[in-house]
Amino acid sequence: MSKKNIMFLCTGNSCRSQMAEGFARKYWGEEFNVFSAGTQKHGMNPRAVQVMKEAGIDISSHYSKTIKELPQMTFDYVVTVCDSAKENCPYFSDGKIVHVGFQDPPNLAKNMTNEDDVLTVYRRVRNEIDEAVKNLKDIL
Repeated sequence: MSKKNIMFLCTGNSCRSQMAEGFARKYWGEEFNVFSAGTQKHGMNPRAVQVMKEAGIDISSHYSKTIKELPQMTFDYVVTVCDSAKENCPYFSDGKIVHVGFQDPPNLAKNMTNEDDVLTVYRRVRNEIDEAVKNLKDIL
């Protein structure tokens, strides 16, 4: 039985979709080929890398990419992780599109000056993504 392809889609592929990809590889890597992409490319968010490392998942080798930069393939599932990606999601004729939205840590923390407070925001969203990805099969 071949693995199914799943992609996590966000606006910039810098934070939420990267976290989701990391957790999905951990939990579902034996069952899915896991990818992430953005409708745009914003570069990797270093705080996302940091809080994922704290959770035991290394995404430091990941890089921000758009859908067009992924290999040509059919995605069985496309999971949008932000409202903008949901609204701007390209058409995937063969895949099921599922929306599981999360708040944007950089936006939530943009006016914060205390790094501990900023990281608390990133950790909260990371934990929400972790829980959602653990339960992903329930919604696919």
